[in-house]
Amino acid sequence: MALWQLAIDGEHRLARGPAGEGPRELLEASLTLDALLAVPDALAAELRGDSAGPVPAGARIVAPIGSQEVWAAGVTYTRSRDARVLESGTPDHYERVYLAERPELFLKATPGRARGPGEPVGIREDSGWDVPEPELAVVADSAGHIVGYLNGNDMSSRSIEGENPLYLPQAKIYTGSCALGPCLATPDEVPGLASLLIALRVVRDGTEVFRDTVKVADLRRSPGDLVRWLFRALDFPVGVVLLTGTAIVPPPDFTLRVGDEVIVATTGLGVLRNVVEAVGPLAEGG
Repeated sequence: MALWQLAIDGEHRLARGPAGEGPRELLEASLTLDALLAVPDALAAELRGDSAGPVPAGARIVAPIGSQEVWAAGVTYTRSRDARVLESGTPDHYERVYLAERPELFLKATPGRARGPGEPVGIREDSGWDVPEPELAVVADSAGHIVGYLNGNDMSSRSIEGENPLYLPQAKIYTGSCALGPCLATPDEVPGLASLLIALRVVRDGTEVFRDTVKVADLRRSPGDLVRWLFRALDFPVGVVLLTGTAIVPPPDFTLRVGDEVIVATTGLGVLRNVVEAVGPLAEGG
């Protein structure tokens, strides 16, 4: 069973149910993601526990995240490296981080800022080239153990990052720049990572304008290795979410528009759907 988080009468409740079908049974009201991820290996045990009853009508699925920070890894696929070189015109540092022992890791979203299924994702008003980046996201508990997997969307401004690599935080971190969901699948419920396929679709005015897929097996760095680097000099008392990088890179003539629907689906992890909105005022000088 996968773990789902629901909004019910203004409160968040955890539930379990198959990733491809939806939540079926509520867990005890006292359980929270923060509490489960604070204790090593507690999440899997609670998913096997007693049910607190059926999911009531009107429950809304929200992002399966509590007070966790969301981090991301970059340049973990060959296609990602090549795309960064194309947008920046300066290949050296991207090539070096792709080949280096130490990965690129950066903060993607602070607690409370990740969007869930059906919620809008953002493109910056001061950016002219914006793309979704579908990724396998892993959830690690406070001890650094990977306890689950979910779909992630690392929305990005390629124009801002391409202008100067030091603009990476502005290209990656803004309102609506991260989406997660719809559920968290435990490792024993997910097929072998090498068999997972990540798919991206973008639908505009009812017409599909972009589609691509990538094999998780093409990751140059394993999720476990990325998590170990993240925990080297950081503590995460209530766990953490880590996006493991993308290899789906739309062509240079493609950019997202307001109203586009972004659909991310990974084998065994369900489907994450979000509609694009514009965020931030138009840039007016300095």
